[in-house]
Amino acid sequence: MSGLLRKPRAQSGHVHAISPRDAGWHYVGFDLWRLAPGEVASNAFEGREIIVVLVEGRAEISVNGQSLGEMGERLSVFDRSPPHCLYVPPATHWQARATTPCVVAVCSAPSPGGRPLQVLGPDGIALEERGQGTNTRYIHNIAMEGRDVADSLLVTEVFTPAGHWSSYPPHRHDEDRFPDLTYLEETYYHRLNPSDCFGLQRVFTDDLTLDETMAPADHDVVLVPRGHHPCAAPHGVEMYYLNVMAGPRRAWRYQTHPAFVHLTV
Repeated sequence: MSGLLRKPRAQSGHVHAISPRDAGWHYVGFDLWRLAPGEVASNAFEGREIIVVLVEGRAEISVNGQSLGEMGERLSVFDRSPPHCLYVPPATHWQARATTPCVVAVCSAPSPGGRPLQVLGPDGIALEERGQGTNTRYIHNIAMEGRDVADSLLVTEVFTPAGHWSSYPPHRHDEDRFPDLTYLEETYYHRLNPSDCFGLQRVFTDDLTLDETMAPADHDVVLVPRGHHPCAAPHGVEMYYLNVMAGPRRAWRYQTHPAFVHLTV
């Protein structure tokens, strides 16, 4: 195994801490906290912007010691309601103190700074349908290219119904050839319903020098350093994932696998 499938390092607390150095790349960082009421998540990054996503539950949020009040609404990610999210500039300390059982995701990437603190959701985020047939899935655009809310980060949530495919047809974004293709590193934070089931994800290059098929469980993270990266939700199992992408250019331009060019993403 090349280390693309990351299991939680604990059942609670700071369960994922994926830095660019740890991942072996240059841009994307991903942290995840699973908190009981009263427990705290916090950090600050020099030279890196952050988007905090309250995946589940509620928490009292403060930034540089100033309270923003309680944020969060959905108690289950599979409610598909829009998430509460917060953009935090570099070198800015944030804290979340859980008021219910809470899952907090922290997406990070390089930034020169200069953007203000900004609440990104739930206002301004709507559930969008994408694909057709068993390729139908539902998207929350937290911070994709159409929202000018970050310097590097691209962040989205995807809900894949049971028995459907997602991030499909297979496509890649691993070369800096704008406007045709962009280099974007990517993480997938997976959730499953029922939670004791599994999903499927393959990460592979055209020449198959990278070719891994994984069965992510609930709360697992998959790293996509290059190549195509389709997912599948088994019959009877809903799949959610939180995508984080970043690279030298904040633009998502991809190329479909040659065998699947007759389909659309």
